[in-house]
Amino acid sequence: MAIIRRVGVVGAGQMGAGIAQVIAAKGFPVIVYDLEPTMLTRARTGIEASLGKFVEKGKLDPGEQAATLANLTFVQSLDALSDCDLVIEAIVERLDAKEALFRQLSAVVRDDAILASNTSSLPITQLAAVVKRPERFIGMHFMNPVPLMQLVEIIRGLKTDETVYECVFSLAQALGKTPVTVNDAAGFVSNRILMPMINEAIVTLAEGVASAADIDTVMKLGMNHPMGPLTLADFIGLDTCLAIMEVLHAELGDDKYRPAPLLRKYVRAGMLGKKTGEGFFKYEVKLPARVS
Repeated sequence: MAIIRRVGVVGAGQMGAGIAQVIAAKGFPVIVYDLEPTMLTRARTGIEASLGKFVEKGKLDPGEQAATLANLTFVQSLDALSDCDLVIEAIVERLDAKEALFRQLSAVVRDDAILASNTSSLPITQLAAVVKRPERFIGMHFMNPVPLMQLVEIIRGLKTDETVYECVFSLAQALGKTPVTVNDAAGFVSNRILMPMINEAIVTLAEGVASAADIDTVMKLGMNHPMGPLTLADFIGLDTCLAIMEVLHAELGDDKYRPAPLLRKYVRAGMLGKKTGEGFFKYEVKLPARVS
C-alpha cells in the first residue's frame, strides 16, 4: 500500500482550507496552492481562526495549534506540489475547470502520486480519463465544514487501483473521519439525496407555500434537521447547488432532478448565499484583508 507523507491541496476556498487544516492537524506537511494571493491569505486567516476556536473550547492546546500551522505552506506555483504523495483538488464545481487542472497536475506530480478530487457530483471516471495514470485517481468527497463533519465519501473510478482505494480509505480514518465507499454515480450518495430535497424546498418557496424561514423551521423542528434546507443551500453556495443539480439532471436524465427556476434566477442575480451576503437569507460579509 502507498504511504502518504506529504499532501497537496489545490484550491484555498472554504473546502480546500478545511481539508488542509484537518490533514495538517494530524501531523502531515500540507502544501496549499491557489493562483490568487487573496485566497491564500483568507485561507491562512480562516484556519488560524478555526484552530483558535478549538483552543478556546479546550479541544486543542496551543502547542497543537502551533504545530498545525507549522505544517502548512501556501504557494502560487503548481510545481511546488511535485513531491506530494497525494494531491486533493478542491476548486470550483465545473467539469472543464477540473479537467484542465488535472491535465496540469498529471504533468507535475510523480508517477506514483495519487490524485484525488473533492468533487461533490462529477463523474470520477471522466475526470480520471484526462490524467496519465487513471488507476491512481480517486474521489475523496469531504463534507462542509470539514473540521467538524465526520463523513468522507470515497469514490472509485472505473480504473482506480485497489491499493489506491485502500490507501485513501485508511488516510480518511487516520484523519479521524468516517469513510464510506461509494460507486461512481452522479451526486454519489450525499448529493443524490440532499440536493433534490434542497431543490424541492426552493420550489415550495417559489410556489408561495410558506416563507423561507418557515420552510426551514418545519424541517428543523419537524424532521430534526440541524439546519433548514434553504439555510444549508446558502451555506453551500447557490451556484454550487445549481451545478450539482445540473449534473444530476444531465447524468440521470430524469426531470425530478430539474433545477428549480428560482434557483437559476438567484444565481443569475449573483445572490449565491452566505459568500455574497445574500441568498434566501441575508448575511454579513467579511472582506478579505488587502494584500500589498
